[in-house]
Amino acid sequence: MKFSNRLIDWYLQNDRDLPWRKTQNPYFIWLSEIMLQQTRVNQGLSYYLRFTKEFPTVFDLANAKESTVLKRWQGLGYYSRARNLHHSAKYIANELQGVFPNTYTEIKKLKGVGDYTASAISSICFHLPEAVVDGNVYRVLARYFGIDTPINSSKGIKEFKELAQTLIDVKKPGTHNQAIMDFGALHCKPQNPLCTTCPLNDSCVALEKKWIKELPVIEKKIKVRKRYFNYLVILTDRQKTVLNERKGKGIWQGLYEFPVVESEKSIDETALVISENFKQLPLKKYQISLFNEKEIVHKLSHQHLYTKFWIVTVADLEESLISWSAVNKYPVPVLIANFLKDFNPSH
Repeated sequence: MKFSNRLIDWYLQNDRDLPWRKTQNPYFIWLSEIMLQQTRVNQGLSYYLRFTKEFPTVFDLANAKESTVLKRWQGLGYYSRARNLHHSAKYIANELQGVFPNTYTEIKKLKGVGDYTASAISSICFHLPEAVVDGNVYRVLARYFGIDTPINSSKGIKEFKELAQTLIDVKKPGTHNQAIMDFGALHCKPQNPLCTTCPLNDSCVALEKKWIKELPVIEKKIKVRKRYFNYLVILTDRQKTVLNERKGKGIWQGLYEFPVVESEKSIDETALVISENFKQLPLKKYQISLFNEKEIVHKLSHQHLYTKFWIVTVADLEESLISWSAVNKYPVPVLIANFLKDFNPSH
């Protein structure tokens, strides 16, 4: 209990003033936890505030169109989180009459909810002794106990979860969980942890053995795949363009983008116009110019997208067109959102 008590004492003096800390409403806690997966607090905060204002109840979220939810999510990335959130909101609203599940097992059945999120919600909202293990917790435990088992191995995931479960304060599980997560985020940081003022520095194995920089251990990551995207930004004389919804299970499902020609390597205009995807467009007379001379590299977790935006001007096009002024209403990847900020179609 010494470990938990010291962390909770630290937390009560150093906890962050965050809106989801002022509630035990499981809907709001769930929203915050899903948003903060793969996202820093300072980035996720503004999204959380907008989301809770536009969708104040699970029924509001359930009744929204998926495209609206994705548009509000735009910029947070990992869009499957938003689709899963929307799917589960409809399940809670329609199947559970808006009553949020109140056990770890039932919460974990929600689409997109894993062990960490189920543990966080069940401990904070329902006071169940379920220990959270996220990146911050892995780091604190690995350093304090001197554990070199890779945290992204099946053995490591099991070992750290079991250890975390033995440490939790069963009387204050929600406070304990928030304490250890905040401690990892603010004090036992990945780089330059504050060891000299650490409340655990008299018994930290990594500090004693000078292993701070070596822990936690992460197995080599998956090889990053390179992809080459050539976006065709079609612009007609009437200020119309083409946007397509991405289908399938790949990246950005449900988001919109300009017609794209994917190539195996970086290509020039000559190679572009003889590609099969380009030929399939109903273009007759057109002019084409490259918007960005240097490829934009957009980095995702397991792939890097080398991107060129080609401006294709045509008099007209026999295809379902949308007005350029309406483009910003569609949910698009950040890569395209950034292009739209820089591109002025009237020039």
